[in-house]
Amino acid sequence: MSDNTAPPGPSPTYAAAGLRVTVDLNLCQAYAQCCYAAPDHFVLKGHEALHYDPAPSADARADIERARIACPVQAIRVEDPEAPRR
Repeated sequence: MSDNTAPPGPSPTYAAAGLRVTVDLNLCQAYAQCCYAAPDHFVLKGHEALHYDPAPSADARADIERARIACPVQAIRVEDPEAPRR
């Protein structure tokens, strides 16, 4: 067996092609404004369990940014690995 097999999961080129979303669950107060702004990417299950897509495609940028801006406690962080660094 060769050692050249790729590990399971998304390939590095796929991961680099999208956004990276993190939510600080210590800050999140479950106001669910992100769920209204981007329902395909943020879902509140139960009273306080937020589920979200940590690696949406770059095509979802407008929805994700709308959710980030809507968060009243600024718990959502969005990174674009392909964006030029300042």
